Amino acid sequence: MLPVISYLLVKKASEHAMGMPGRYYYDSVITVIKDGKTNTDTVWHSVDDFKFQNQLGNTVSLADLPNKVIVADFFFTRCPSICPKLTANIRKLQDALSSKDQFKQLNPSFIQFLSFSVDPERDSVPVLKSYGDKFGINPDLWWLLTGPKKQIYDFSINELKLGLADGEGVDSNFIHTQKLVLLDKEHVVRGYYNGLDSADLNKLAKDLVFIMLEKDKHYVSPLLEMRPILPLIIFILLATAGVVIFLSRKPFESIKLKA
Repeated sequence: MLPVISYLLVKKASEHAMGMPGRYYYDSVITVIKDGKTNTDTVWHSVDDFKFQNQLGNTVSLADLPNKVIVADFFFTRCPSICPKLTANIRKLQDALSSKDQFKQLNPSFIQFLSFSVDPERDSVPVLKSYGDKFGINPDLWWLLTGPKKQIYDFSINELKLGLADGEGVDSNFIHTQKLVLLDKEHVVRGYYNGLDSADLNKLAKDLVFIMLEKDKHYVSPLLEMRPILPLIIFILLATAGVVIFLSRKPFESIKLKA
């Protein structure tokens, strides 16, 4: 059974690895030569922190979201075209998380939606609150953010790289995009999705599951922590098994002698 179980475990891990969304931008590549072998380690770009106000008037930042997977988008409340549809689609994701019908393997508390206003001069806190109420936005799961326009635009272009994601670039004077950006628990960009396209939204839903199931590189398995005493544990298990087998044979042998 051990080879069969091992095969199934490796097969399942491979299937997850094949569907795992990649990483987009790196800061550096570290090369280390050890024992004549060259190993490289990529340092992926983790987006910088920010401080903006949400629809409740609270000053919030990425530091307030440790180990959370983030779905970000950009909108403005007076938008008559793509923004209402974009917001409605994100609302469907929010509701799916709450119902857990589509995301049975996910804990909603580990996912946060962030919508940045690209018209912060008009989108004040009360305006954002009214907009959020209109679309049934849960402020525990979803922040509508406003702040200095330059900081919001710098974050979208320089940190989330929306200009590269759109292919043709974005207008640095007025950002208007239907892209949703997925950040993992270390706030590294893992994907871009058309928030108006149902196929892309389904892919985002699947990628959320993969990202949530992705092993934390800082996680240390209890088995690895026990490695120094593993030989002793194996010896104790084998010795215990030997004693059990020996004791179980004695009654059997006495029965044979009587017979």
